Amino acid sequence: MKVAKFGGSSLASGGQLQKVIDIVKADPNRKIIVVSAPGKRNKEDTKVTDLLIKYCNVIINDGDVTGIQDKIIRRYQSIAGHFGVPLENIADIEIGIRQLATQVFPNRSYQMAAFKAAGENNNAKLVAAVFNHEGIKAHYMDPLKIGLRVTDVANDAQILPSSYQKLARLSEYTDTLVIPGFFGYNAKNNICTFSRGGSDITGAIVAKAVAAERYENFTDVDAIYAANPNVVENPRKITHLTFREMRELAYAGFSVFHDEALIPAIEGKIPVVVKNTNHPNLPGTLISETKEIDYDNVVSGIASDDGFTGIYIRKYLMDRQVGFTLKILQVLADLNISYEHMPSGIDDLTVIIRSNQLTPELEALVQERIEAAIQPDDFQIEHDYAMVMIVGEGIKDRVGTMAAATASVAIAGVSIVMVNHGASPVSITIGVRKEDADLAVKSLYRTFVNHETVHLTNLID
Repeated sequence: MKVAKFGGSSLASGGQLQKVIDIVKADPNRKIIVVSAPGKRNKEDTKVTDLLIKYCNVIINDGDVTGIQDKIIRRYQSIAGHFGVPLENIADIEIGIRQLATQVFPNRSYQMAAFKAAGENNNAKLVAAVFNHEGIKAHYMDPLKIGLRVTDVANDAQILPSSYQKLARLSEYTDTLVIPGFFGYNAKNNICTFSRGGSDITGAIVAKAVAAERYENFTDVDAIYAANPNVVENPRKITHLTFREMRELAYAGFSVFHDEALIPAIEGKIPVVVKNTNHPNLPGTLISETKEIDYDNVVSGIASDDGFTGIYIRKYLMDRQVGFTLKILQVLADLNISYEHMPSGIDDLTVIIRSNQLTPELEALVQERIEAAIQPDDFQIEHDYAMVMIVGEGIKDRVGTMAAATASVAIAGVSIVMVNHGASPVSITIGVRKEDADLAVKSLYRTFVNHETVHLTNLID
């Protein structure tokens, strides 16, 4: 049995849904289909999820909802009309969308979660109806009824382990099942959504639960690329990644997957294939637990992400003080701040955190409490860092990788503010200024993918 997830671009219109139908018919093992809400039909279009967010905000502000309701409903009706599905067959979609305006929610967070989830939920009903009309015997599966239970966090929920046993029963069905992605229900039957990339998470959860032979993630790209196509022109397609590599690349900014999305598949050791709905016969990118390492091409991908802040601390004889680092991390924990990296020297230490965790007020509080806890000789908070990550199985075993990486960045005229190598066996993380990130990525791509020789002669006095 295969689980196939289709993203918003794959379901944006009747024409796109026809491609999905052809894909499902082409392989009888594709029995469980996880769907996103309809996405953009063109650059000027609006995603259904964004329309639903607007709908919710209109209600919160006591506005007239008729126009936005009609606009959302027409998106579903236009897809149904493409296939000649009678509107009475999807009447519950219109009813559900209009009833959202009068529903009572515990608070606005749950209200927004329910509105956002309506995009996927109604699309699953629509896709099931179209499938049946087109000769695929299909059933819409309500996440509440199939036992998709999540933690009680309205817009950042996590799957409850107890859900897997109930979801495993999905493997007993012989017909095609259509499941809405992105959300589940808490213990009080309130809708809670996953984080961004939530439909990917649902697909991975279901694949793990039914022990799928493969989890296929259909999107609008032919494969995962070795670098961002907006930074590197015509980057190489990656044919095979390990779970570890994909996690590192997703963390560092690869947009195909949110870095949490694959965790259930990783836990279940379910192979994942990223494929293009528009070119389904292309092989795509396989992501699995292991792969054969090519030591001549040890780097699989190069990614970068900005939005980091460095907390720099200098304290003489820091290395002799027991519990010194613990005191710093305890301050951050007390303020509910997580850290990403922590490179250190004998008397110096930098804690790298995501900038979005700080406000000016919280930044001042961090400094005040850390200075009170450890009395540093120097304390600075540096903004606008970017992390550039070189990822590949076998990096730690290939002599000269670090030397080539730092030389490549130097050739680009980029100053390194941090290096983290050794903590992960499959990656090297290089901290640079935000404005230098693209230069670093381009140079590293030329070095490790194009195998251009690095010469440092002109940089050495």
